[in-house]
Amino acid sequence: MRPSRNKTLIIGVLVLLLGLLGGCSSVRLAYGNGAQLAWWWVDGYVDFSREQAPRVKQGLQDFFAWHRSTQLPSFVALLGNAQAEVLSPTTADQACRWQAQGREVLEPTLQRLLRLAAEQSAGLGEAQFRHLAERYAKGMDEMRDDFLQPDLAERQEKSVERAIERAERLYGRLAEPQRRVIREGVAASPFDPALWLQERERRQREVLATLRRLAAEKADADQRLAAMRALLAHTETSPDPLYRAYQQRLGAYNCAFAARLHNATTPAQRQRALETIKGWEEDLRSLAAPSG
Repeated sequence: MRPSRNKTLIIGVLVLLLGLLGGCSSVRLAYGNGAQLAWWWVDGYVDFSREQAPRVKQGLQDFFAWHRSTQLPSFVALLGNAQAEVLSPTTADQACRWQAQGREVLEPTLQRLLRLAAEQSAGLGEAQFRHLAERYAKGMDEMRDDFLQPDLAERQEKSVERAIERAERLYGRLAEPQRRVIREGVAASPFDPALWLQERERRQREVLATLRRLAAEKADADQRLAAMRALLAHTETSPDPLYRAYQQRLGAYNCAFAARLHNATTPAQRQRALETIKGWEEDLRSLAAPSG
C-alpha cells in the first residue's frame, strides 16, 4: 500500500467501517468480512502481483484484528454520546463539534493505515501505476456523470436525491417539510462539483507523482511514511489557497445545513434516528466483545 494506498486504502477501509452503517445486520456482515472486502476494493485499483498479494492480505487481516480489539470501543462510545443528544434540537456549532469528535475518533485508524500503506508501498512498479491511473480516470468519468450533468436542473435534482437518501438512512421517511429544507439547502449550498472534481484530479496526480518518486528514489520506510502523511494532509487541507477557502466555507455551510434539517424533523423521526444509532452501537459493541 502506499500513497495510492494511502488515499485508496484509507478511503476504502473507512467506507467499510462507517459507510455501511445502514442497518444493523449489514454492519456485522461487512465488518466481519472487512479484510476480504478491502482486498477486493484496493486490488481493483492497484492490481497487486501474485507475489505481493499474500503480504497485502495479511496486512489487512492484521489491521482489522487490531481495529476490532482496540478501536471499536471508541466508536461505540461516540454513538452512545450521540443518543444522548439526538432527540434535542441542535446548532451549527454542535454539528461541527460532532464532526470534529468523529475525526478525533478516526485518528488512530488513519495513522495505522498510513503505516500499513508505507509498509506495502515498496515493490510497486510502473505497470501498477498505469493501472491506478486508468482506474482513476474511469472513476472520474463516472463521477462527472453523477455530479456534473450539463443540465443544471438535473444536476441539482440529483444532489437533492442524494441528500434525501442520506437523511432517510438516519431519520426514516422524510415528509414534505423536511424535503423542502433539503431542496432549499441544496439550492443555497456553495458546493461546486466542477471545483471539487478538479481538486480530486489534483490529488490523484499528486498520488501518482509521489508513488513514482518513491519508487525512483528507492525510498526507505520512514520516507514512505512521511509521503503518506503529506498526501493525507493535502487531502484534508488542500495546498491550493482558493480551494482551502472553499473547503472552509462549505464545511461551515454543511454544519448549518445539518442542524437546520435536524431541527425540522419531528419527534417521531428523531426517535427513529435514536433507534438507528442505538442499533449501530449495539452492533459494534457485539463486534468488539471478545469471542468465546
